[in-house]
Amino acid sequence: MNKVILMGRLTRDPEVRYSQGASQTSVARFSVAVDRRFKREGEPDADFFNCTAFGRQAEFVERYLHKGIKIVLCGRIQNDNYTNKDGQMVYSVRVMVDEIEFAESKNASGGNAGGGYNNAGGYNNGGYAGGGNAPAPSGAGDGFMNIPDGIDEELPFN
Repeated sequence: MNKVILMGRLTRDPEVRYSQGASQTSVARFSVAVDRRFKREGEPDADFFNCTAFGRQAEFVERYLHKGIKIVLCGRIQNDNYTNKDGQMVYSVRVMVDEIEFAESKNASGGNAGGGYNNAGGYNNGGYAGGGNAPAPSGAGDGFMNIPDGIDEELPFN
């Protein structure tokens, strides 16, 4: 099984290109900084992962993601080894993105939030906070929706 889940912030604006040929496919490359849970003196506080998304996910990345935005992604690790111009083998890995979602609300990120795309090109409504592209209800600055009085009878749990 090859599966990875990461939550972090984009280190730079994504780079999006389109493949050549009869059916053009968009390809988005970006880097995510993931904070380390345990920090030791003299060691980095975060790890940086190079990521690639294709098709509709890449278009989503191009449209909504930018440097500093917090995301959650699910994907697989793939070798990205190559031989440099000096003939030396360079070993690295890349995360091939299957799903991507926002990890903070639109208000917290200062940008666009509300969901993401999965590998089938379908929209994931939600994310961790912020949910859908619907406008936030008034008074929702704390990330919680106000529930009107008297609605207790309509809730399926009591």
